[in-house]
Amino acid sequence: MNESQDYVYEFDNFRLCPAKRLLLKGVDEIVPLMPKALDTLLFLVENSGKTIAKDELLSAVWADTIVEENNLTQNVSILRRVLGEKHGENRFIATVPGHGYKFVAEVRKVRAAASAPDDPETAESKDADDKPRIEDRKSGKRVNRFVVAGLIVFVVFALGTAGAYLWRASSRSEGSAAEPKVKTVAVLPFKPLVADDRNEALELGMADALISKLGGDDEIVVRPLTSVRRYAALEQNSQIAGRELGADIVLDGTIQMAGERIRVSARLVRVSDGKQLWAGQFDEKFTDIFAVQDSISERAAAVLKMRLVERRKNRRPESIEAYGFYMKGRFHVLKAVRSDIETGISYFQQAIAADPNYALAYVGLADAYRAMSLAGEMPAGDFWPKAKTAADRAIEIDDQSAEAHAVLGSILFWYDWDWKAAEDQYRRALALDSNSADAHQFYAHLLSNTGRHAEALSEIKRAVEIDPLNLRSGALEGMFLLHAGKIDEALTVSRKTLELDSNYWLANTVVSWIYLEKKRYAEVLDITRRQRQLAVVSEPVAIGAYALSKAGNDREARLALDDLLKQSAAGYVSPYNIALVYAALGDQEKALDNLEKGFAEKDVRMVFLKVDPKWEGLRLEPRFVELMRRMNFS
Repeated sequence: MNESQDYVYEFDNFRLCPAKRLLLKGVDEIVPLMPKALDTLLFLVENSGKTIAKDELLSAVWADTIVEENNLTQNVSILRRVLGEKHGENRFIATVPGHGYKFVAEVRKVRAAASAPDDPETAESKDADDKPRIEDRKSGKRVNRFVVAGLIVFVVFALGTAGAYLWRASSRSEGSAAEPKVKTVAVLPFKPLVADDRNEALELGMADALISKLGGDDEIVVRPLTSVRRYAALEQNSQIAGRELGADIVLDGTIQMAGERIRVSARLVRVSDGKQLWAGQFDEKFTDIFAVQDSISERAAAVLKMRLVERRKNRRPESIEAYGFYMKGRFHVLKAVRSDIETGISYFQQAIAADPNYALAYVGLADAYRAMSLAGEMPAGDFWPKAKTAADRAIEIDDQSAEAHAVLGSILFWYDWDWKAAEDQYRRALALDSNSADAHQFYAHLLSNTGRHAEALSEIKRAVEIDPLNLRSGALEGMFLLHAGKIDEALTVSRKTLELDSNYWLANTVVSWIYLEKKRYAEVLDITRRQRQLAVVSEPVAIGAYALSKAGNDREARLALDDLLKQSAAGYVSPYNIALVYAALGDQEKALDNLEKGFAEKDVRMVFLKVDPKWEGLRLEPRFVELMRRMNFS
């Protein structure tokens, strides 16, 4: 493996540079490879056209180590994938049954170009070596020290004369001479080295950890996990993902568990031209995964001139087992499906059992309980008190956790109806992390539901800027525009959200509310019919019944109400939704009875009482006025 370092091997659209230990694709795109995978490729390419026995290849690549044949098989599988071979193809590496492997692509051996890209890891030291310096060598003329001193005086004078001008001009010229300032970074879910051996929780977990570590710089937005998780497909192109996310830089990579070890490669890619700015490879024990995350985040921050926040560096658990459970919990809860949220709750509980002082596990548990209560139709007392206990414990362990303060604020908003305390928690969360899309989104909900519409729209727009592909933020922007009376604008925004996902529940619900205000009842009924096919909950039944009554079809509206009352007898149904149908039918007393029941049961929908336009006919009723007072809507 000591082929002349002055040569580069070219094959197909690739260049293999032994001196720099790089595999390049196209002009200068560096293909990230683990060291042993690169060694395997280099040996095969140097011996292209020859059948290399497995034992010979093992001895060449793992000269000082005894390894199993599976290591070689895995490396060959990795190489075939990164070279773009499909299953069964032999464009580059052919298996010779009973013998070994042969590199079959045509290889050209050419002299290395002087302009070949430098290894990002050594570029800085190379730059330092290339700096001109005054030498005093025995083989050459001795440099007169007085001449050197004179030169120094002249340079100092010249710099002093020019300094003021350069200082004044720097703000004008810096942007034009230097590369554009990085404003947005996207960390994509990592990919498996071997497609058939995926661990999606680990792949998403690595991205989640790096997003958290890099997310403390107020001047650079790091796209949240909710936006990037959709780019977990194996064939996903990082540049395309970066463009869709509106990012300047993408950080992506590969990750694989191999027994007790974890193998990670990572790279920074500029979205505008695909240029790779840095790449690194790591092969460590799984127990050292936090050190790998630290190395990647610190290197990325150095290249991008980002500021790492110290408090974000020390969020790791004492137990590696707890971290594994935490990653699985996050993976399931993000799916936002009731069964997955339940699974996520179980994993967070196991993480806490493994490490009772793991603050992020308590945050995850609190947020899962919050999501569970909002995703399904169930009594508020089933989950919100548990959520509050977990959030309080998270803050007790780590008062610097923006996530913990945000989720506690959400509990105070939806369950305690303590608007002031909720706002204090949201403000605390944003003081700790001004780029938290969740905190901006949660705070906007409070502002909108308490009638502070201009502030609400400002906050939700900031959430959308940080997390532009977040469906919930898009749907909520439409909702808050409706609350503010901007009905046409609300419809436009909501339709844009549905372009991302036509079945997204909340956006469809908001559109049905908008159509109610526009008296487009047939379209309301079309939406609610489709929603009833997707899930058995009371909201579309109630909205459909409300639309039927407003359209003059009280008979069918009462049939729908009967269905709701039957469901209520068998299980939990939101009293708020039952009250809506009674209000549409003109039965104000029963509407108010159910609203008071909703207050007693802490129905989460009661937080809409102040801004929901469907209650306009009841607002002057004394019982309604009293409810508003008791809800702290003064």
